[in-house]
Amino acid sequence: MADFDEARLHLLVAKMLGDLGGAYSVPTVRIGFRLGLFDALHEGGPATVAELAARAGGLAERYVREWALAQAASGYLDYDAAGERFSLSPEQAMVFGVKDSPVYLEGAFDLAAAMIEGEPKVEAGFRDGSGVAWGESAGCLFCAVGAFFRPGYVNNVVQSWLPALGGVQDKLKAGAKVADIGCGVGFSTLLMAEAYPQSHFVGFDFHEPSIAQAREHAAAHGVADRVRFETAAAKDIAERDFDLITVFDCLHDMGDPRGCAAHVKGLMKPDATWMIVEPIAADRPEENIGNPVSRLYYNASTMICVPTSLDQEVGEALGAQAGEAKLTALLHDAGFSRVRRATEGPFNMVLEACA
Repeated sequence: MADFDEARLHLLVAKMLGDLGGAYSVPTVRIGFRLGLFDALHEGGPATVAELAARAGGLAERYVREWALAQAASGYLDYDAAGERFSLSPEQAMVFGVKDSPVYLEGAFDLAAAMIEGEPKVEAGFRDGSGVAWGESAGCLFCAVGAFFRPGYVNNVVQSWLPALGGVQDKLKAGAKVADIGCGVGFSTLLMAEAYPQSHFVGFDFHEPSIAQAREHAAAHGVADRVRFETAAAKDIAERDFDLITVFDCLHDMGDPRGCAAHVKGLMKPDATWMIVEPIAADRPEENIGNPVSRLYYNASTMICVPTSLDQEVGEALGAQAGEAKLTALLHDAGFSRVRRATEGPFNMVLEACA
């Protein structure tokens, strides 16, 4: 065995223990969300094991005790040893209790579980180069992805992303025709529709189960009179004359993002805008290494984004960390003369493309 630095080894092992502790927490955290344990603490305040088990609908106390201690050991709950009571701090509540918080992470834990479920299919792709169809790697991958992105959309789409685009907000307030391509289960489409009641929206996605859920959401929100959801791949969309086209975190998932970009240009009015929301990333891989956000995205890209793209026509497999320079070049090649980064956040960058 080659000589090694014992201090560096200890640091690596300590890091691995922290990482494994987080990985081991995925099933217990998901149980806490599903059984309402986090909600019971958030809504009812500090509780003993007996009180928490009762609040959550009469759960078995022995399970609840071990669960609560596991969460406290992870730093996800606070524990008062003197009173033997568990609680959510305001900061913990932002992650586990407040559903419209920008850092509410129920969907993130579900997404982690979905990636584990999809592991055998992705491993097969490593061996033969094949892809894995969207939604086929895990039972409800598309549900988990929708839930993962929802907090970011709730807190950014209307508040900062759309206002950062030149002249778009005025058009939406007056009444615009909008296409949301790759809309998934419709969260992004419905957020825009509720904020701009004079405008009409069409959500497109090639995944029929996602569109079915999106239609249910539209009906539940009472906006079905001006929001439609249609099953269609990006390059198959025939409807035209849109004032605004949006794609949220999905251009890199497409098999043929260049063909999609060229097709989108033909769907737009001459003065229209295309808003492309993509995972934030530096242009060079070495600049992303060591970044915790890029770490999440590279792993998700390995398990979801690249396999999804490889399953489709062309299979360019841009990956979730393509970077602004590569995306901008792609848009210029498709005929967009003006491309700029309109705004950004800790998890996304927003590009604006105009003819």
